[in-house]
Amino acid sequence: MSRMPVLYLSHGAPPLADDAEWTAELARWSAELPRPEAVLMVSAHWEEAPVSIGATRTVPLVYDFWGFDRRYYEIRYEAPGAPELAADLRGLVPGLHQDAERGLDHGAYVPLVEMYPDADVPVLQMSMPTLDPARLYELGRRLAPLRDQGVLVVGSGFTTHNLREMRPGPDAPPPAWSAEFDDWTDRAVRSRDTDALLDFRAKAPAARIAHPRTEHFAPLFVALGAAGEGERRSVIDGYWYGLSKRSFQFS
Repeated sequence: MSRMPVLYLSHGAPPLADDAEWTAELARWSAELPRPEAVLMVSAHWEEAPVSIGATRTVPLVYDFWGFDRRYYEIRYEAPGAPELAADLRGLVPGLHQDAERGLDHGAYVPLVEMYPDADVPVLQMSMPTLDPARLYELGRRLAPLRDQGVLVVGSGFTTHNLREMRPGPDAPPPAWSAEFDDWTDRAVRSRDTDALLDFRAKAPAARIAHPRTEHFAPLFVALGAAGEGERRSVIDGYWYGLSKRSFQFS
């Protein structure tokens, strides 16, 4: 079994499904990956301490958004649960809690619908117990052995995320703060400047505008911890309503 890569992706809101370019990018990306035995999703939309996992069987999705067209609340994604992965996680993460009824939130299922549309890969979602970059990085390091078991570890966030400053229209040019933060993140990731990334609030340009609250950047630190020192590359770039949709693969 080949060692699985680790991903950090910008997941988009439910209307991502209407963006033909972005959905095609996600589909091509998954087609190039080794087929995973299971997916472990760490989404910006689940913060809970202690570290928690969701359902290990197929349960309804969590529609954790408001004000969208009704059709976005009718999406179904009935991926199999991953009880074996849950058992492995209990050996890696002390004090692991389980919310046996919690389904996948939109940070998990929105990209998975595009990447694995047949819903035939087992999926387990895990919470972020903190937004502290160093602690999330250490959590990611605990997850690294899963890669040798065919598990695709995915941090799902958004490289810039300030909804108050979104531009009108999906193809709108990015504001300067979004472009500057995106460029800094890309360079820091590819140059393996982990120290700068962990201290991004002080080191990155426009960090407090790009992330007024840091939950959408936080999954990157889990991914970095799980990734180790392998190859790092940007797979998706560009902007959506002025927000950076840059996504990375760590081999």
